[in-house]
Parts: sequence; C-alpha cells; structure tokens
Amino acid sequence: MSQAGSREEAAIDAIQATLAYVEEFLPEDEALVNARRRGEEVGATPIGPAGGAALRFLAALIGARTVVEIGTGCGVSGICLLRGMRPDAVLTSVDVEPEHQRLAKLAYAEAGLGASRTRMIVGRALEVLPRLTDGAYDMVFCDALKHEYPEYLTAALRLLRPGGVLAFDNALWHHRVADPARRDPDTLAVREVNRMVREDERLVPLLLPVGDGLLCAVKRE
Repeated sequence: MSQAGSREEAAIDAIQATLAYVEEFLPEDEALVNARRRGEEVGATPIGPAGGAALRFLAALIGARTVVEIGTGCGVSGICLLRGMRPDAVLTSVDVEPEHQRLAKLAYAEAGLGASRTRMIVGRALEVLPRLTDGAYDMVFCDALKHEYPEYLTAALRLLRPGGVLAFDNALWHHRVADPARRDPDTLAVREVNRMVREDERLVPLLLPVGDGLLCAVKRE
C-alpha cells in the first residue's frame, strides 16, 4: 500500500474512532439498552445514543412541559425526552403501530416513568396532528415516515409556541442526503425539509452530525 493510501486509511480510522467516542460519551442504562434492542428486533430503528442525549439536552434547556413526538418507536426517544422534560411534563407520542406503543410503554415502566407522563395516540401522524392545539407545545420531535417530513414541518410550526424547538432524526439519511445522485423519494423529502428549515426566517436552524443526523431549530419569538 502507498504512503498516501496509508495516511488516508489512518484518517478514516480516526474519524470513525471520534464518531464512536461521541456515540459512547454518555453510556445508556439498562432501560435504554432494552428499549433499543426491542426496537431493532421489530424494525423500529431508534435514534442513536448521541442523538438521544441531544434530545434530552434540548428538552432540559427549554424546560419543556409539553412535547409532541411523531413516531413512538419502542420508547428510546421517549425516555430521552422525558428525562430532559420537567417532572410534571407530558409527552404526546403518535405512532401508527399499536405494538410499537405497547413496547414503548414497557420501556417507560422499566425507566421508572409513570403512565401519567405520556399520552399515547395510535394513528397516522398527518391525521392526528391537525387535532392537536396550535401553539401549545414546547418541542416537536419527528422520526416517522421520511417522505412526510416536509408535512411534519408544517404541522410543527403550527404546534410550537414561540421559542419552541423542533428536531428531525435521520437528517443525513444514511449519507444519502449529501450525495446529489441520490434521488429516491425518502432522500428527496429529507433533503427538502433540511432546505425548508434552513431558509425559513421564522426559525434558527442547526444541523448536528450525530448518529444519522439531527436537524434542530428554534421558532423565533
């Protein structure tokens, strides 16, 4: 192997080691490990550890009392959000799969989070969200159907109070978003929501390269 090739491999190894360090910086406890395992077993891939830590941080930063989660999964993101939210806060979580929500409730119980802390709604997000109150939420987190991300953004802007935070998981979508040659519907939708958030003057945006990418924004006062 050439010297240039060796340097390139060393640089790639260093990047991978750094990313692994970030993901492992805050070790997950048993409740999160179990919820993550169950999610992967049923095909509801959860947000990564660093992304989950970011959600907890954001919820704590704004003292969140009311949060909407689009895509319950099996409880990983919900645990992270609830651990950052105020003790009297309520997480409203929407998912089309009743089994996923059953497993999420199990995860919340294992994490010591009482049933009164969550409001679980089974249904398609785009049918449920119009029934939620305008401007009543401190934070909206989206991790459901990628091709619906632009529509989730429209709903989130209506639901959020001024100063509220929105977040989208998979904002890099398995390295596809940064590749212009990728033109499948999911990649195009994620790329579009990134553009919409970046260009919307009502928002202060931030794209975090943790896990599969976490797109965040604050709704201006």
